[in-house]
Amino acid sequence: MATTTPATSGDALPSRAARLLGRPLTLGDLTLKNRIAMAAVTRRHSPGGVPGEDVAAYYARRAAGGAGLIVTEGTYVGREAAAAYDRVPHFHGEQALAGWARVVERVHEAGGRIMPQLWHTGVARTDEFAAEGAPAETPSGIGLDGRPHGKAMTQADIDGVVEAFARAAADAERIGFDGVELHGAHGYLIDDFLWQGTNRRSDAYGGDAASRARFATEVVAAVRAAVSPGFPILFRFSQWKVDHYDTRIAQTPQELELMLSPLAEAGVDAFHASTRRYWLPEFEGSDLNLAGWTKKLTGKPSVTVGSVGLDQQFIGPRGGSGPAGVTGIAPLLDRLERDEFDVVAVARAIVADPQWPTKALEDRLEEALPYDVSRLGDLV
Repeated sequence: MATTTPATSGDALPSRAARLLGRPLTLGDLTLKNRIAMAAVTRRHSPGGVPGEDVAAYYARRAAGGAGLIVTEGTYVGREAAAAYDRVPHFHGEQALAGWARVVERVHEAGGRIMPQLWHTGVARTDEFAAEGAPAETPSGIGLDGRPHGKAMTQADIDGVVEAFARAAADAERIGFDGVELHGAHGYLIDDFLWQGTNRRSDAYGGDAASRARFATEVVAAVRAAVSPGFPILFRFSQWKVDHYDTRIAQTPQELELMLSPLAEAGVDAFHASTRRYWLPEFEGSDLNLAGWTKKLTGKPSVTVGSVGLDQQFIGPRGGSGPAGVTGIAPLLDRLERDEFDVVAVARAIVADPQWPTKALEDRLEEALPYDVSRLGDLV
């Protein structure tokens, strides 16, 4: 299939953008003021795993810029093997949680809503971190490249990770977050169980699509039991993995339904379907993208993402090798108008320009700032 950026018609009038993107959405007890979310973007600005005042200011600026929901960068749950990169924030420990409480306070002061993305990196754990004592925790001791990596998890390991996610979610509600997003995408631990390339288990956690979804379902159920009934749970998933962009956890809509239905029943309020190009159809015979299929199959609200508002397509976790110019969103609005999905998540464009949501709602995207990956560390 072609992977070209969709043409923009320039016909997205302010009233149309405001009517479609400016609608509120209720998830559990949370009502979002609009349909624009900031997607998680790893920044590595938290020395020792503790988010500081600069991190609070960073998210507060995006809240003030009009995003209806902010999903934080991935944060490590309280499991030694969860961490794979230095200076990524933790979501456990007194200092880290105090830092996150300050982030929540600043975002709420700016009129925003915010969820942490809870993360265990699974097979992505690096040799540097493994040397400190904890090898990668994986379903089958196999890496994304098919070679031996880390250790196959025991039942005790699985139970411990499930408990770590539940504890992090309970802490998120306790310190004032508005919900949580579980990172089940891109080749990290939850996704490692979903994908048969890394899940070769012969027990109840491996085999067909429904069995491979068991671990994710247990995480969701434990999180749901640890928080209030109306506390929203988002679940992010993908077909692609880091540096392995042609992989698929589901070859057909039927296989995808076998994976997602148990998660919806366990307590997921909305699914965040991670794609690199939102306009591409997911399965033959339909124009629906992955978020569109997800909503159709589960009946749950879905979030789309992937190269929104930029003329350079997302090609990897670093967002491409060069700058990306601003482009229109008329094709995105067309899909939203057809009720294909419910929320639009934006990553690079909001990192580059905190005011992107307001400019999108007011049809002023020609004023938006372009994204340059070489400046990522300087953007605040």
